[in-house]
Amino acid sequence: MAGELWVGVLVGITGGLLGLIMNHFLPMFLKLGHNVPRGSFGWPLLGETLGFLKPHPSNTLGTFLQDHCSRYGKVFRSHLFLSPTVVSCDQELNYFILQNEGKLFQCSYPKPIHGILGNVSMLVAVGDTHKRLRNVAISLVSITKSKPEFLNDIERTAIQILSSWKDKQQVVFCEEARKFSFNVIVKQVLGLTSEEPETREILEDFLTFMRGLVSIPLYIPGTPYARAVQARSRISSRVKAIIEERRSRNSRSLRNDFLEILLSVDTLSEDEKVSFVLDSLLGGYETTSLLMAMVVHLLGQSPTALEQLKLEHEQIRSLKEKDECLNWEDYKTMEFTQNVISEALRYGNIVKFVHRKALKDVKFRDYLIPSGWKVLPVFTAVHLDSSVHANALQFHPWRWETQDQTSKRFTPFGGGSRCCPGSELAKIEVAFFLHHLVQNFRWTAEDADQPMAYPYVEFGKGLLINLDRCST
Repeated sequence: MAGELWVGVLVGITGGLLGLIMNHFLPMFLKLGHNVPRGSFGWPLLGETLGFLKPHPSNTLGTFLQDHCSRYGKVFRSHLFLSPTVVSCDQELNYFILQNEGKLFQCSYPKPIHGILGNVSMLVAVGDTHKRLRNVAISLVSITKSKPEFLNDIERTAIQILSSWKDKQQVVFCEEARKFSFNVIVKQVLGLTSEEPETREILEDFLTFMRGLVSIPLYIPGTPYARAVQARSRISSRVKAIIEERRSRNSRSLRNDFLEILLSVDTLSEDEKVSFVLDSLLGGYETTSLLMAMVVHLLGQSPTALEQLKLEHEQIRSLKEKDECLNWEDYKTMEFTQNVISEALRYGNIVKFVHRKALKDVKFRDYLIPSGWKVLPVFTAVHLDSSVHANALQFHPWRWETQDQTSKRFTPFGGGSRCCPGSELAKIEVAFFLHHLVQNFRWTAEDADQPMAYPYVEFGKGLLINLDRCST
């Protein structure tokens, strides 16, 4: 009996390995001679994933993309994240993929991501579910972005953070940026202030949640992935408790946040509303704080841009009364600030690529993208392409004085129906923070701390900067 059991186990393992190997090689053999882009599938099972994920400065393509584009062209096949994949570094194909979301292509992140984000997260949802969630997000942003209460919260939080630097000679800027962005978003979404114990508890769980997103997806007790799934459950429970408290006290009219509006939306289920809150926290925290760090890093290397930015904000401040708050009209006049932010997005490449899957055989030019294959449009490649952007490997905010910031050559927040609905909120937060930063401080980086793509972007040492208070 024992011998038969071991034979059964061996057969099962062998069958599983053969299945994985066939999944690796079969797609290539089935489509030979069908104009599938040239390329390599790499090693069995792993494919070329490790090479693709090799860290590199975020303002470069990295050796993997450079080598493959040089060898096969801007569109090539590979085997990444356990799937046959077409990688696109081509502007036109990237735009074609983004514009055909839900028709020819569909969002398709690895299954472990669903385990952390939840199946009704707007980041992974598809079809009608995604459409409903996105419509609510667009409506909330439209209502919120110009509201004095929201703008005042941003400015108040920025002043609080910068005031805490008064007696400091150094700060780890990424930590300060995360503190700022989290305090803003948790106030806007849930109506909680940074002083409330509940805010600190949510932040602790949220940091655990964030670490799990970039961990090995093994649900074993004690692993970062397992802790992240558990942290998401705790955050969800807290959000549900806040929702119940609002309803029981009938206190929605006393609040002025996302949740107040969300509770009146009839098109979303309870789980979708909770997931929407988590998505808002995630988008408002990580992307905004990283964008802030990228702007500060690049301005520290460009004294001319920093001086012009300071002059713009001094001009805005000169037209206002002492301690008068910034408003929506002030934000719309921050033209050079917008150019700096756009250039930081292009040059720093906070979002490198997105995951899609072909819903059917797709023909583009002379290429065939087989049905079921993953597709990775790489935004970095277009942003750093000198044939698309003049002097692409230089930080040059002035290019946006004549270059369209909404063209298909520039997709820092994705595009089509999955373009980030909260991108404008992130830009407002960065602009208001810069307004007070450049008028009160000068800074230099302690070390040559470069932003690295893993492929998520991170400053290895947290961007430690030396501070010098401006004379008034």
